[in-house]
Parts: sequence; structure tokens; C-alpha cells
Amino acid sequence: MAPVTPLSEAVKKCVAEAIAKAAPEIGEIDPQLRRSDRDDFQANGILGLAKKLRSDPRELAGKVAEHIALDDLITGCEVSGPGFINLTVSSSAILDRACERLADGRLGVPFAEAPGTTVIDYSQPNVAKEMHVGHLRSTVIGDALVRILEFGGERVLRQNHIGDWGTQFGMLIQYLAEHPGTDTHREQDTGAGPSMSRLNSLYRAARAEFDGDPAFADRARTRVVALQAGDKETVDTWRRIVDESKVYFDAVYDRLGVRLRDTDAVGESFYNDMLADVCADLERSEVAIRSDGALCVFFDDIKGTDGQPVPLIVRKSDGGFGYATTDLAAIRHRRDVLGADRILYVVDSRQSLHFRMVFETARRAGWIDDTLQVLHLPFGTVLGKDGKPFKTRSGETVRLMDLLDQAVDRAAAVVSEKNPDLPPDELASRAAQVGIGAVKYADLSTSRSRDYLFDVDRMVSLNGDTGVYLQYAHARIRSVLRRAPQDVTPQAHRTLALEPTERALGLALDAFGDAVRAASAAFEPHRLGAYLFDLASAFTSFYEHCPVLKAGDRQVMENRLLLCALTGDTLQLGMELLGLEAPARL
Repeated sequence: MAPVTPLSEAVKKCVAEAIAKAAPEIGEIDPQLRRSDRDDFQANGILGLAKKLRSDPRELAGKVAEHIALDDLITGCEVSGPGFINLTVSSSAILDRACERLADGRLGVPFAEAPGTTVIDYSQPNVAKEMHVGHLRSTVIGDALVRILEFGGERVLRQNHIGDWGTQFGMLIQYLAEHPGTDTHREQDTGAGPSMSRLNSLYRAARAEFDGDPAFADRARTRVVALQAGDKETVDTWRRIVDESKVYFDAVYDRLGVRLRDTDAVGESFYNDMLADVCADLERSEVAIRSDGALCVFFDDIKGTDGQPVPLIVRKSDGGFGYATTDLAAIRHRRDVLGADRILYVVDSRQSLHFRMVFETARRAGWIDDTLQVLHLPFGTVLGKDGKPFKTRSGETVRLMDLLDQAVDRAAAVVSEKNPDLPPDELASRAAQVGIGAVKYADLSTSRSRDYLFDVDRMVSLNGDTGVYLQYAHARIRSVLRRAPQDVTPQAHRTLALEPTERALGLALDAFGDAVRAASAAFEPHRLGAYLFDLASAFTSFYEHCPVLKAGDRQVMENRLLLCALTGDTLQLGMELLGLEAPARL
């Protein structure tokens, strides 16, 4: 089915044509059409046009209004204020758009005009360590962006840049070699709990011995050399640690309902064989120079507190490579092998300087040019109720699984209160849908760059801007549709005038595609989240003022069922794009 032209675009076109007739000498101009609390739409562009023409804006607005034909699309047009034009669209136009959208699996939203290949780097947990609250935002935001871009037709490649390489593995592997009773791989344990518990215990024990025994620390460093040299026994142990960590990562991703899978994990170790070439190319092109034995890239505008330049070190004085080298190798690989037109890094804002230096280095080397867009999408911090970074009472970072458990437990209480007779298994299922959805929506409804407070009680509330509010609105709609008489179907009766809250809901539904495009263009899922909350609020107002099943008139009921059905489908699709479940019952 062809995409549905939004009412805003159709009205904007009519106003633009009227402006061209009223002021042909000015050429094309944006009418600056907006939704209005005074009418359906308001055109504000006349003020700027009048200034260019040195004419009275209200008089010019009157001339433009004279050229706006009142027809099946626009039924009202009046000048207000200093030169605004208020516009009313017909009830039939609203209903026609609703019918067209409901009949289309994409709800009338077109694909992007020029889809390409986007690589999204997100989540990035560390092997042998539990995921904590700091991993939540990258994982949830990245997953939403994957869904939104794929919906637009983009080919999206998920890249989970896990931390699977470094000096800490020498410590872990050496500890296992000296304590053979410490088993990191048990076939009978496939759950994330036992798996990560063993790895956590291993890491703590190895770290304690590393910090407390200099001789062990020396042996651990020697083990790093053996790992880098490809020693079979060392590499086999390293692989077991990585594999067991992936079991845990996959369990977390399943719990969160995100699309990352084991095949998307491309760790730091993947780029090891590329690092020497990266450094050689940078040195050969003189992008990097030697300084105190290290290979560095310098920037005129990046200096430390002492006023001295702060370099990006691509090879250390001891010959080792750091994160910067790996990130540079990843850019080349993603461009040359994966065929990326765009690379997005969903990483917290504290890494902004690092990525600024890495991207500038890649540009100087010619690895980033006009054919490749590379962006760091920074995000803020998850805060506790005290306004500080979210920690446990003992000051430790909050484990992600504990945080999710807490949300599901609170959600179970909310669901149970609404439905006290639910069987335990059904209660558990709905509590998971609500609790996980509440956590994800709290994140995704917040501007990506802002910090936000993690408050479970507010997140699972049925009132306010919460995921539960959206899910409850959707479930209420599905209940209405289930209870509708079998011989009554959602359809439009174009001759009926719509009530104010019906009109408001119909116009809100027509703006779904605009919200999806805005979220995609800015890489900001909260724009879609804000739209869904506004839509659910419009439905609540409609539901309170316009009886559906007790409408009294069959045609009125069918019009209202049409709006209900489209609202349900729009909420469901919108929540799916954010990675939230939309249960039919709560």
C-alpha cells in the first residue's frame, strides 16, 4: 500500500500554493505550519514573509487566506493575531486518513528515501564482569535505534564491542592455572546466575591475589605475554572465560528484550591482527609521530590543565596498543569490510573527548570522508534519588539484573492490585512485561543527553509519563475491541461530524510518521516516546468524553471503534520500535 500523506503535509501544500498566488514575487516559502490549541493547525510563516515584503502582516495574511479554497480537506480558515492563519480540517479528511492507516501494516509510514548501511556500536559489557546500571542506557538506546532505523528500511549491523582483551586476563588465567579447582565451565550450569557468580568470584579472588602478592602479579603479566603470543593452553582458558560471559550477556539481553545476540559480539580481540597495520599507516602518513617512545597523534585545540597538548596514544612506549588503536581499526573494518555508510557509537558522554580525538585521527588518515558519517551519540547518567550516580548503599555500582528484579517485583504489586485473581504464572508474565517496560521507557522517554533519576515507584505508576501508562492505554483499547458487538466493525462514516476529543485523537494519530522520522533523523528515541505519551493522553481524554460501546448510534460507534483500533495499533507499533511489549491484557 502507498504511504499515507499526513494531513499536515496536505494542508501545508495548500497554504504554500495560496502564498504563491498572493505574493508571486517572493518564490517558495515555508508556511511554518504547526498544530494549534486554537484550531487544528496554524500557519505562522506570514510574519516573516511580510517583513521581507515590507507589508502589513495581518493584511498579507488576509490576502493569503483568500486563496485558500475551502473543500473536503480544509473547512475553516481565519486570520488571527498579528498575521497568523488558523485552519480547520474536515472530519471526513481525518477519518479517511485513519482508514488508510489502519489498512496498512506500516500504518501509512513510508520507508526512508535513501536507506543505506548503518553500524551501531552499543552495550559494550566487559568479559568476566557483571553488567551494571551503567550498561542500561547504551543497551536500551542502541536497541531502540536499531529498531527505528530498520523500520525505515536501513540495513543495520549490530556491533557489541565487548571488552574481551587486556591485562586483566593474564591475572584471571594465571589464577586459574594456580588454582585448578576453580572451575569456570560446568556443562550442567546454563543459567546466567551460576555462570556470572563463578566469574565474579574468580575476578575478585584473582584481583585480591594480584594486589596482595607481587610475585603473582609478575606471573600474571607474563601470562599476558603468553596470551598475546597465542599459547594454546592460555588461549583455551581465555576462550572458556569469554564463552561463559557470553552466556550471561545473552541472558541479560533476553531479560531486557533487546535484539543483541551472541553473533553480534565483536570483541576487542577481533581487531588484534589489524593494530600493527593501523599504526604503520598512521606513521607512514605522518598523522602520528613518535614522542617519548610512544606513537601519538597531537591536536592543536586539545590541551591539559598545564597547557600542554594531550595526545591520542596509538602505540605505547612498551609496544602495547590501547583502546584508541582498537577503535581506529574498527572504523577501517566497518568501512572497508562491512560497507558502512554511517557508524553510530552509543557510549556515555564521559567518552566524548576520546571519540573526538579518534574521529579526527581517522579523518586525517582519510578513513572518514564525505562518504562515511561517524557519530558519537552520548548519553547522560542514571542517578539515584539523591541526585548522584546510582549506587548501592555500600557505594558499589548497582548490578543490572538486581535493578531489573526490583522493577519486576514492584510491577507485580501493581498488576496484582489491578487483577487480584490472576494465576501466579500469568502474574509473573505480566509483571515482567510491565517491569522491564517501565525501566526501558523511563530511559527512552528521557532526552538521550540528559541524566535521569531511577525511581522504580514512579516508573511503574499507572499515572504520568510512564511505560505502564502506555501499556494500560493499549490494554484498555484491546478490551474495548474485544467487547464490541460482532456485527459492528471499525469503519468511517464520513458525513458525521467529529467531537473535539475525536478530532484531537484523529490528528494525533496522523502525526505518527512525523514522530518516527524525527526520532530517526536525530537518533533520539525520546521523540517517539513523547509522541506515544501524548497519543495515550489524547486517547484517555477521548475515552472519558466519548462513549464507545454505549455510543447509542451504530455509525458513531463504528467511527469511534475505528479511532480505537488505529490508536491500539499505533501504540503497539510505537512501543515495539522502542523495544517495549504491548500486552493485550493488564
